[in-house]
Amino acid sequence: MAVPKRKMSRSNTRSRRSQWKAAETTLTTTLERGQVAYSRPHQARVVTDSAGTPLYLEYKGRKVKDL
Repeated sequence: MAVPKRKMSRSNTRSRRSQWKAAETTLTTTLERGQVAYSRPHQARVVTDSAGTPLYLEYKGRKVKDL
């Protein structure tokens, strides 16, 4: 395991940590029943009936899992 040879100062530690940035999530737009729906790519989508009850998961137009 690597061990630092000297203590790192607070200013150096904080400037190193400040370089981390959150990535913006990518969304894809699809038209469902005449409305624009946003979803994350490469994730299963929950298919619901008219009452809003979740029925199953769907990915790329195929049924993946029953709920």
